[in-house]
Amino acid sequence: MTGPEPESAPGRYPFPPPPTYAGPTRERWIWTAVVVGIGALIFGVLLVSWIGGAPQGPQQVGVADVLSSGTAPSTRFDSHEIQIAGWYAAATTGCSGDDGGADPSVSWLQRTCPVRVLLPQEPSGPVTAAQLLRDGLRLAAPNGEPFPPPAPTGSGTAGLEQLVFTGHFDDAAAAKCVPDREDQCRNTFVVSGYAGLIR
Repeated sequence: MTGPEPESAPGRYPFPPPPTYAGPTRERWIWTAVVVGIGALIFGVLLVSWIGGAPQGPQQVGVADVLSSGTAPSTRFDSHEIQIAGWYAAATTGCSGDDGGADPSVSWLQRTCPVRVLLPQEPSGPVTAAQLLRDGLRLAAPNGEPFPPPAPTGSGTAGLEQLVFTGHFDDAAAAKCVPDREDQCRNTFVVSGYAGLIR
């Protein structure tokens, strides 16, 4: 006669209870904290950039927008630096008028010759200084330097491409212009530099 088999015999019931879960280890807690911290950092950076906005350069507009807005550029943009894109054209000969008077601090702004303008479209042929002033945005610069090299009247940016001019309206020197040219002076785009539209 044989006695009962031990309870721990393999293949027999009852099975031993499964081991209990002791909980996450110290290393697991550390790695979880690292992942959560990285996620929080990325979220914080995105939140700050969304609230503060990305740094922006000067506002850029097309010359057609400036000419057709119905608001004087000096009123619309004040003296803030902006960028205007268009076709550059100049008439250094064939224009009539004075050299801006004896006061060099304002002569560069109120002179009527040479004529430098920014046009919404490339001229299709030779145009007069009067046509340039009628169809374009008048440009000036204190030293007359930040402009493309002279080209035949009507060639528009030497026939190459549109340019982006950086500058401002409502220059402080406009207050010294003769009364009948003060509005013209305030609405002349004072250029500090230019670059190609496609870079």
